[in-house]
Amino acid sequence: MDPDLTRLDAHLDSLNAEAYLLNADSTDANQRYLSGFDAPDPFLTCYTSAALSLLVSGLEFGRAKTESRADRVKRPVDYNRRELVESYGPVEANYHVAAAFLDDCGVDRVAVPERFPVGSADGLREQGIEVVVDTDDVLIDIRAVKTPTELDYIRTTQQANEAAMAAAEEAIRAASVDSKGRLTLDGDLLTSERVKTIIETTLLEHGCGLDETIVACGQQAADPHDRGSGPLAAGEPIIIDIFPRNKSTGYHSDMTRTFCKGEPTDRLAEWYSLTEDALSAALGAVEPGNTGADVHAAACEVYEEAGLPTLRADPTTEVGFIHSTGHGVGLAIHERPRLSTEGGELVDGQVITVEPGLYDPAVGGVRIEDIVIVTDDGYENITDYPIELVVD
Repeated sequence: MDPDLTRLDAHLDSLNAEAYLLNADSTDANQRYLSGFDAPDPFLTCYTSAALSLLVSGLEFGRAKTESRADRVKRPVDYNRRELVESYGPVEANYHVAAAFLDDCGVDRVAVPERFPVGSADGLREQGIEVVVDTDDVLIDIRAVKTPTELDYIRTTQQANEAAMAAAEEAIRAASVDSKGRLTLDGDLLTSERVKTIIETTLLEHGCGLDETIVACGQQAADPHDRGSGPLAAGEPIIIDIFPRNKSTGYHSDMTRTFCKGEPTDRLAEWYSLTEDALSAALGAVEPGNTGADVHAAACEVYEEAGLPTLRADPTTEVGFIHSTGHGVGLAIHERPRLSTEGGELVDGQVITVEPGLYDPAVGGVRIEDIVIVTDDGYENITDYPIELVVD
């Protein structure tokens, strides 16, 4: 199902622009979304209400014709790039080619996102193309509301995520504890790196990839984005945060669980219970018409009522609840909407994570994260994984 771009058409009218132009490879979520094409090198996508056109290298020409959503696919050779290089050099020749491509599309005034390459924008202007910057980045808002097909893509990625989490938890469960309190498995130390390998191998078996898995134990877990390293220990929190990308569709999922091998400290158990409560409260605030700020407030209130610091109450705190409650997920792992003090209105069809947590080097860290779909009457939790701290 192709995305509904009527909002983009209206936005172009408001900018008095004839087309929306992107110059990026497909790791740029806007590029992948608008073009429907996955390519490792930058290419041009020109969208008008009448047609979608791509300018790609000769190497990608065949695939672009069959795999993209484009109505028209062009190559630099179609605009005599070789002769232009002889006359102007390779850089300026590219600007001439791009301008000729846009002329072919029937446009001479384009809107571009803020992160459009400045050199390319200046080069197009030198060729007589008017370039206006879309400071609203309207495609990000359009992408935030998923089609049924996109929702299925994310569900599929989440299934892979849960398989990887189960493999990681099973490794911790099967581990023994040595005389120094370290986890061992099959005679060797069970390290963060070893668990990451288990996770990433499982994801590959399910058609997904991830290079930055978080498996952080003890004090490392007190930093929300510490990737984790070294041996895992008994009696300490082990935060596992998995956010894979499906290699075929490009869509992500995101889930976090916190485990403890053996008996947790009273403080850790208390923090875990509070974080379960914060998750439940935040989920209870997820519905169309409420804002990301409302969801964030619901989580913060649980912690604040327990006497724990939050960034909402104290923007300088370095312990307690020190991040937002969640974010949108799609072709990018972090996209709109935001569940924070600045979070805007929630809309049916958005996919968001809800991930409260507590952090302090004296305790470690606790985070629990589910991924949900905003629906017309609340939300659908597409996370099917238990929430349990102790792993025996």
